[in-house]
Amino acid sequence: MTVVRSVPGRALVVAAALLLPALARAQAPSPAVDREVMAVIVTLFDGMRQTDSAKARSVLHPNTLLVSAGEKPNNGGPVVTVDPVDGWLKSIGTPHKETYDERIRNPVIQVDGNLATVWVEYSFYVGTRLNHCGVDAFQLAKGSDGWKIVAIADTRRRTGCNEIPPG
Repeated sequence: MTVVRSVPGRALVVAAALLLPALARAQAPSPAVDREVMAVIVTLFDGMRQTDSAKARSVLHPNTLLVSAGEKPNNGGPVVTVDPVDGWLKSIGTPHKETYDERIRNPVIQVDGNLATVWVEYSFYVGTRLNHCGVDAFQLAKGSDGWKIVAIADTRRRTGCNEIPPG
């Protein structure tokens, strides 16, 4: 008589070993999707530079929120603001003497299905003068009309900023 013993732990380890490569492929970054997501952000900032609020709005969900986490002047402590996007769009679409130029670098893109997050360093220029810098955190969702920004959060500081060349 032969006795067959079940070893659930070993079976689980073997199953996990066989499935991990498939799971890794499913979650692996896709350069094409990363390019699609970044193209949305580039369009947003192109609209800002061109004083074209319609172009900027074209990549925003209608209910996009802007969140800013900063510091009150003179070490007054943290301050957080949450605003709808309309006021910001009006400010970039209103003619002004100097170009508003938000330059970004070192994006970190995370995508899972129809949700994406982009964390990116930025330096904001008014004309050629560096005004402030920080980090932008974008939340994007993909619907029937493609990727749209649903939220933008940023930090802002006026010291410790690094220059980012145009382009």
